[in-house]
Amino acid sequence: MIAILDYDAGNINSVEKAFKILGEDTVLTRDFSVIERADRAVLPGVGSFSDAMSHIKKYELDKSINDFIASGKPFLGICLGLQVLFDYSDEGIGTEGLHVLPGQILRIPGEGGLKVPHMGWNSLEIKNNGRLFAGVKDQSFVYFVHSYYLKAEDPAIVKATCQYGVDIHASVEKDNVFACQFHPEKSSSVGLTILKNFANI
Repeated sequence: MIAILDYDAGNINSVEKAFKILGEDTVLTRDFSVIERADRAVLPGVGSFSDAMSHIKKYELDKSINDFIASGKPFLGICLGLQVLFDYSDEGIGTEGLHVLPGQILRIPGEGGLKVPHMGWNSLEIKNNGRLFAGVKDQSFVYFVHSYYLKAEDPAIVKATCQYGVDIHASVEKDNVFACQFHPEKSSSVGLTILKNFANI
């Protein structure tokens, strides 16, 4: 069973739908005991960093997330769910993340006429043998919607990057923790392959 963590963020239902298309058993929950029993957990979402952290703490999901990751079972953050795994964000100054992985979330500069948010399809440079990308070709296109981007402290955990005025760390992996800045649930067959890879880990 895959627990999809519900903390009142946007786009959660589309992630659940994508896993159901793949035939995966899912539950949308914020119940600690349900999360604890799950085989895998996913933290999706779109919205603001500070609101996300406020809701995560309100529902005490910070403890659930930390305990689940400590159990060694696979955990996936998507979009905003990637960002809150890191130390802090430029969005909502003074708001700390979960400190699961070292790094910071910075605002996309938007220089040279680039529009912010970065919205639409962009190609990935796949690197460092990320398990989410088994069977995915380098330079495959995936769908992004974000105004802030990850700069991970440890380049070894970065499994995919893309270019949008800056070098965006688009996916990371460390041990049982996986995360994507893009939306695999909105990325057609490539995205479904990525989600299936996660479900098979």
